[in-house]
Amino acid sequence: MHFEKDTSAGYLVNHLARLFGIALSERLKPLNLAPAQFMVLLVLWREAGLSQRQLVERLSVEQATMANTLGRMERDGLIERRPHPQDGRVQLIFPTARAVALEAAATDAAARVNAAALAGLDAPEIAAFLASLRRVMANLQTALD
Repeated sequence: MHFEKDTSAGYLVNHLARLFGIALSERLKPLNLAPAQFMVLLVLWREAGLSQRQLVERLSVEQATMANTLGRMERDGLIERRPHPQDGRVQLIFPTARAVALEAAATDAAARVNAAALAGLDAPEIAAFLASLRRVMANLQTALD
């Protein structure tokens, strides 16, 4: 079977994700944020007080990866862990005041990366592209379940 990377959705999406990651990393660097930290903060800015397990589920990352990311974020003063009020084995994760203060600049950096990536596409093309991405993601999630 012949495999052509230029017609492989998986290859192209993976390459696109790497390019987005590089561009986002550059935009977040002045804020001393890494893309993985930004992704966690995107969730925590909307839903503070989640457990590590809930973050793993929402971001579809490995438990060990999340543990390492949260450890760096705690070290960098971006999150704080608090005991769960009903389950002493669980810690809840909250953004610190420092992290909350970074929200506008960080989301602006991400918006700029998105704008650069989608430059030249009109609104219907962008909507179709995003809808297709969501559908492909849902298809893969269904295949994994």
